[in-house]
Amino acid sequence: MFTGLVEEIGLCGELQRSAGSARLIIQAPAISSGVMIGDSISVNGCCLTAVSIKEDGMAFDLLEETLQRTNLKDLSPGRKVNLERSLRADGRIGGHFVQGHVDATITVCEVLRKGADLRLDFKVPPDFAAYIAYKGSVAINGVSLTVAEVTADAFAVWIIPHTAFHTNLGDLKPGDWVNLECDMLAKYAARIMQMRGS
Repeated sequence: MFTGLVEEIGLCGELQRSAGSARLIIQAPAISSGVMIGDSISVNGCCLTAVSIKEDGMAFDLLEETLQRTNLKDLSPGRKVNLERSLRADGRIGGHFVQGHVDATITVCEVLRKGADLRLDFKVPPDFAAYIAYKGSVAINGVSLTVAEVTADAFAVWIIPHTAFHTNLGDLKPGDWVNLECDMLAKYAARIMQMRGS
């Protein structure tokens, strides 16, 4: 479980591909010293298990399922990734509950700058449109954000300068792929309504 508040922008060191799996090596000097083998780390919003720790980074094994469902498959050396260690039970929850279970990869449709702020527009797949609500929460590349506008098949978020600088969202361009996780409370509510036949 995570909060969607990024602790460090890591850099992809290498994505080693093999038949049906891969190993992702991330340079992350700020948080790697506090990570142990077996810890859960959100990498661009995808919950991964640290399998190797070095002084300046970590390594993770990726299943084929993870490669197919996330934008991690597109990483190349030097690409920025958002990193967050799992939530501590004695910590504040500054964002929202983020599971690290990516629902879909979606593309950036438009990037608009207004003063120092940044607006990002996305198309949402039909299967997930019901989970996106005005002023509701979403996680984009693991970053907790508030939905500013929503239509039947799209939504927009606004990014403040701090978030743009301290995450990889400030580098996004139209056509880029991002990981989307919808609010888990919305998913549970929808499932309950479905089971009740509403």
